[in-house]
Amino acid sequence: MASLVGGRPRAAIVASGSELVRGDRTDRNGPFLAAQLLRLGIEPARITVVGDGRGDLEGALADGLRFDLLCVSGGLGPTHDDRTIELLAKAAGVDLVVDEALRDQIEEISRRVAARLKRDYADFAGGVQKQAMVPAGALVVGVAGTAPAVVLEAGPCVAIALPGPPRELQTLWPLALDTEPMRRLRARGTALVRRVLRFYGVPESAVAQALADAGGDGGGVDVTICARDFELHVDLFVEPGAEARADELESHLIESSARFLFAREETTVADLVLGLLRGKGLTLATAESCTGGVVAARLTDVPGSSDVFLGSVVAYADELKTGELGVPEHVLRTYGSVSAETAAAMAVGARKRLGADVAVAVTGIAGPGGGTEEKPVGLVFVHASGPMGERDVRLDFPGDRGTIRNRAAVAALHLVRRLLTEP
Repeated sequence: MASLVGGRPRAAIVASGSELVRGDRTDRNGPFLAAQLLRLGIEPARITVVGDGRGDLEGALADGLRFDLLCVSGGLGPTHDDRTIELLAKAAGVDLVVDEALRDQIEEISRRVAARLKRDYADFAGGVQKQAMVPAGALVVGVAGTAPAVVLEAGPCVAIALPGPPRELQTLWPLALDTEPMRRLRARGTALVRRVLRFYGVPESAVAQALADAGGDGGGVDVTICARDFELHVDLFVEPGAEARADELESHLIESSARFLFAREETTVADLVLGLLRGKGLTLATAESCTGGVVAARLTDVPGSSDVFLGSVVAYADELKTGELGVPEHVLRTYGSVSAETAAAMAVGARKRLGADVAVAVTGIAGPGGGTEEKPVGLVFVHASGPMGERDVRLDFPGDRGTIRNRAAVAALHLVRRLLTEP
């Protein structure tokens, strides 16, 4: 599994945790680590999600040690089912030893936690001892919470064990990269330059055909195309010396779908919309029915959004549409709550009710019930209103309730973006 001589180092990523296998939580660490490794010129060959069972986890770790790099997340805590360190040592054929400095550090943290919670430190002592055990020869690179990150050289493989919580993993990841084993491994890789293209409203097949028409990737340029909520995320990973080929591919992709291109950097449409509003000195409000506040949530996920985003009216019931947003009753009677006319009245009402310069409204049928032949599940109307004019769109989304709501929220933000940027 290791790389060929002169080839890029290859990595295996193991995300451990029974909650990931059961579907209670989604693995965020595997994609983060894969993206980080690509930028370093290390090929992420596989991501394995495995439960906490001893046999399954040991097998995944042993298999991962056949690569140049093994990155493991999760299983570093104080409980009985946190087995990553123990099983990594076993797979590598080394003993577990107590790192005294690490034990002192975790004990100090745990005593502070015990005092804050007004609990006896004895409740934490066993976990402190457990988390201070590391594979013989491993480097302890840091602690987040009480979980340490360690780097172990196991023959030709470098293994990194990181905590499961994404914030903790992302805090300790740079420290792991700065260790001597990782510096040596990174020197074998060829750092790639990543170019980003973001499209909205163009079919994935059209972009794939444009790539094929340009000769496809290769020649030092790898291209990935990923569809997300009707956005297409296209990334070009460029090796040194392949810049001209990357320019050619990039130009062809842009020319073929220029009117659908909305960004050439890693950003979200919510970020873009907020930036456009700031630049024009405008404020924004939302009026939401079927999305139930998802549009507002995406906006407020962006730090600093409060300077331009005023708020939202979630008007699920018709009584709220009329009472809070001023939607005329005859509009609801004549056209229905799911209609272009109601969406327009909601947007105008939100501007007045919340005193915003711009407003966007969403109404639709997210399902699974409530659809009719005339108005099926997935039908969504979006309307954006501002001093520069009005824009509206009717959409028919496939998918389940969550998919429809998320796609409608993205559509609403892109409609505001178009209102702010297109004549």
